Amino acid sequence: MEKLMVLAALFYGVSAGCLAYFLLLSVKKVEVSGSAMSEEARNGIPILIRIVIPLLPNVRKLAAGKLFESSRNAIAPKLWMAGYGESIPDVDFVGIKILFTLISAAVMLLGAGNGYALFGIIAGLLMIIYPGAWLNARIAKRHLEILKALPNLLDLLTLSVEAGKDFMTSLKDILQRRRLDALGEEWLRAFQEMQLGRKRSDALRDLSKRVRQPDLTSVVNAIIQAEELGVSIGQLLRIQGDMLRNKRFSLAEKLANEAPVKIIIPIILFIFPAVMIILIVPISLKVFQLM
Repeated sequence: MEKLMVLAALFYGVSAGCLAYFLLLSVKKVEVSGSAMSEEARNGIPILIRIVIPLLPNVRKLAAGKLFESSRNAIAPKLWMAGYGESIPDVDFVGIKILFTLISAAVMLLGAGNGYALFGIIAGLLMIIYPGAWLNARIAKRHLEILKALPNLLDLLTLSVEAGKDFMTSLKDILQRRRLDALGEEWLRAFQEMQLGRKRSDALRDLSKRVRQPDLTSVVNAIIQAEELGVSIGQLLRIQGDMLRNKRFSLAEKLANEAPVKIIIPIILFIFPAVMIILIVPISLKVFQLM
């Protein structure tokens, strides 16, 4: 009996050693790139996505195939809207989604093998949708930032144009003195294209197509129409600025009116139970002492 146990332990040890050896060979074949993405692209990227970036070379070929062509076509404009169009290729972002899918499958298997199947499924699904959800949140945040900054930029342009400067000179002076934000980045890119000899209307149309923010699109279309029809651009910028300022105030009022409704949930979940415990526990203790 003891010989059988020793023999079984020996076979078990050999099997474990072979498994560890094959796992080591598999890990050695995994490509890790420290420069899979530029430093500029890493700014603002969550830590979970940064962790998988060095593993992109392993799935880049798969992400560049015809199987994910529709995904690349859908993600490319979103990357431009989020401000990562020049720094993160659509192939890399598709590769990030593939890596998160593989990790989520591993999490599901581990959860099922350890008796936590429900937890594994929930964690895996969250990991699958995380890259797309982060990109959509980034787009929404950037669009809101553009909406907040656009009226002020239009006011400065209006004052400069009405003071006698042309549109290009006014835009150049304002961009040099403003803090570089999302709106400034897009206008600066369009201004550089104009400096390289591109038509103003074409550069502005590309700006609208790249950002796809409704308010900025309406302003750009108005500027292009004013240029084509010969209308005074100063008066047009003033009208657009007033409209966007009113829209910004309406949005602020809407958010302020929604605040009391949104605060009900944390009150019910956190504050109300704490208050009830403080009120009921002393009374309950006194009742138990009397009984």
